Amino acid sequence: MRYTTFGRRTGLRVSELALGTGNFGTGWGHGAEREEAKRIFDGYVEAGGNFFDTANGYQAGQSEVLLGEFIAAQRDDFVIATKYTMGTTPAAGLSRTGNSRKNMVRAVEESLKRLNTDRIDLLWAHITDGATPMDEILRGFDDLVSAGKIHYAGLSNFPAWRIARADLLADVRGWAPLAGIQLEYSLAERTADRELLPMAEALGLAVTQWSPLGGGFLTGKYRTSTDDTRATKLGMLVHGEKSARETAILDALLAVAAEQGTTATQVAIAWLLHNARRSSTAMIPILGSRTREQFDATLGALDVALTEEQFDRLSTASAVSLGVPHEQAGEMAQQLAGGQDLRLPIIPVV
Repeated sequence: MRYTTFGRRTGLRVSELALGTGNFGTGWGHGAEREEAKRIFDGYVEAGGNFFDTANGYQAGQSEVLLGEFIAAQRDDFVIATKYTMGTTPAAGLSRTGNSRKNMVRAVEESLKRLNTDRIDLLWAHITDGATPMDEILRGFDDLVSAGKIHYAGLSNFPAWRIARADLLADVRGWAPLAGIQLEYSLAERTADRELLPMAEALGLAVTQWSPLGGGFLTGKYRTSTDDTRATKLGMLVHGEKSARETAILDALLAVAAEQGTTATQVAIAWLLHNARRSSTAMIPILGSRTREQFDATLGALDVALTEEQFDRLSTASAVSLGVPHEQAGEMAQQLAGGQDLRLPIIPVV
């Protein structure tokens, strides 16, 4: 497995694939029992992985407990990311949810106990609550960094304008900088191409990408199966073949897989890795396997080398409309350059 620094704002060294541990435990009524979770953990470490992603609410806290047990013997070798905001259960209550400093500090103390560690390498605000001011979140992060409770901080599932404002606030006020963002991204979900990914590249923020298989849609298995499976349990987290675009994606994915002599799963992850290697900042898919067999099948993506033609074919099939104002600016590029052939920088100037 290759390694990269976690964006241009840190020297933190992480593997090019992260392991999501949302399936460690059965607190949600589905997931992996301890023995299976340990097999997945061992397979990832044996492959050279060092970057684990969890959250206080995953499997009602079981994910952090199991991960804390598994990392204990080699704690310093691993990068552990967790999240606060959502609470450990849906009925956690007003004071145990949201992005406030109160909830942040309490959640971190509880996560440290479950993880059985004295520090969290990367703390995410899990999702915007639409209310907490950015300076409250950032000052909370800064205090936790100063106290040694966390090393880095980032924003998960936040709109681009709030992230950009947060990045500037941290800079001008001398607080710990944002290290990265987390978002859903895959061949099935590419709306981050409009604002979030260009922003991350411009600001040097690392990007971790959850649901790289569209909740299983990109494996192709739901095209031929209508069973009451994980797709019904995860609801909105699973994409489906609902339009001509989704059909085109699956058709292209399965065609490239046949050409490569591999699976749609591996090609979908290989597309993300190929895309990441073209980026000026770290873009790291998060694998979220429920069984060791699924993990091994997904990990094979590291051995898939897409041709530029195959990459472009998949990119074209999965592309989304960029909308206003991006498309207008593109159409007016020559006029904006005074009628000349002006080569613009790859990374936007901010």
